[in-house]
Amino acid sequence: MDIMRYRIGIGYDIHRLAPNRPLVLGGVRIDSELGLAGHSDADVVLHALCDALLGAAGLGDIGDLFPDTDPAYQGADSGQFVAEVLQRVTQAGFSTCNVDIIIHAERPRLGALKGRIRQSVADLLHLPPSAIGIKATTNEGLDAVGRGEAIACWVGALLRAP
Repeated sequence: MDIMRYRIGIGYDIHRLAPNRPLVLGGVRIDSELGLAGHSDADVVLHALCDALLGAAGLGDIGDLFPDTDPAYQGADSGQFVAEVLQRVTQAGFSTCNVDIIIHAERPRLGALKGRIRQSVADLLHLPPSAIGIKATTNEGLDAVGRGEAIACWVGALLRAP
């Protein structure tokens, strides 16, 4: 087995919760009195996914491609970021094998939404849902996530070269 045929990337993102903002996780809009604050739609799942894919391919990070200082990305749909990242990963000669996602949130409770998020991410990556792992957890009242002030996400991605 040629070890360079497989590459692993890890992505992480966190955003504060704020009033008068939509809550979007993994491309799914969720009913909530609070949303995530950020320059774009602040979708922590898709931002961490972009970083995991870019890292595995050795292509930098989301801030390199979509800086929060660029007005072009104000309010942007993070699904567009995933599409651009996927195109770059493909051009670099990689395909996505699978991704594993952990969302950290005290509220809203995400258990019933995991299937919708999984399908949304699978659709964005052109993968079957079985290639997407989704876990939702709380931080047991610890730190900003645990106090209900933020939502965070970790993503692991496995890429394969031909």
